[in-house]
Amino acid sequence: MTAQHSSFLSSADGTKIATYAWTDVIGTPRGAVQIAHGLGEHAGRYSRFATALNTAGYLVFATDHRGHGRTSSQSLGDFGAPGFMGLIADVAQYGAQIADGHSGVPLFLFGHSMGSFAAQAVIIDHSRLYAGVVLSGSSALDVLAASVADAAGPGGLEAFNAGFDHRTGYEWLSRDETEVDIYVADEWCGFDLVPESAPTLFEPAGRLADPGLLGCIRNDLPILVASGSADPLAADGQLVQLLGQRYRDAGITDVTVTVYRGARHEILNETNRDEVTAQIVGWLSRSALANQ
Repeated sequence: MTAQHSSFLSSADGTKIATYAWTDVIGTPRGAVQIAHGLGEHAGRYSRFATALNTAGYLVFATDHRGHGRTSSQSLGDFGAPGFMGLIADVAQYGAQIADGHSGVPLFLFGHSMGSFAAQAVIIDHSRLYAGVVLSGSSALDVLAASVADAAGPGGLEAFNAGFDHRTGYEWLSRDETEVDIYVADEWCGFDLVPESAPTLFEPAGRLADPGLLGCIRNDLPILVASGSADPLAADGQLVQLLGQRYRDAGITDVTVTVYRGARHEILNETNRDEVTAQIVGWLSRSALANQ
């Protein structure tokens, strides 16, 4: 299904944020899913996942983040003056907009990679907005920041390809060469953050590891952390296990960590993507049922 396109003005600085809506759902929706995409990509790449969610009864909404895709096609990689904190604010603003427009429908937040870091920040202050959160390709941002401090920095995505056979520089994304080639050929993928924006990506790291702030998240919020064991952001799954344990230590009672053996960073575009998608849909359905 082709997405419906619209936009809203960011309350952070007035930037026009491009939106997508996939709403081909038969009957009463079981829920709505807000997608926050990763660094160096755009929301249009989630069409296959959105179609699967529509088939399962979920409305799907997404934005192209500031500095990405249709929102900033002429200034890719530039978060603007508000930096990454502005992007986080945009995610929260759009979530509230979706909730206002679909009262009574449980809203879930799916964040991938950079989008998962935004999601981690959003739920500290807005956990009651969501019926559940899925963190894909995520990590403990403070530990990740320390590990890449001497590398190319958050803007140099190809730095994550160390340890993989080099064909395109993006083998770290998926074992599926066709999916990697599609990414490489996409003019809205694979770019670096501009020097002014790159450091801001790690600004929330301390907040996301703060036990006191994590304690502000409602303790019955379902959280699914899903990653590939070969994802360099996950450190063989150790950093996503750490992330999950931090939420448990903060008193959150429904935390699931799933690590797919051998999978790389983009689990929705991996060779086992059908398994991943089915398990995410199943988790959403159980969580939606619990909200009835």
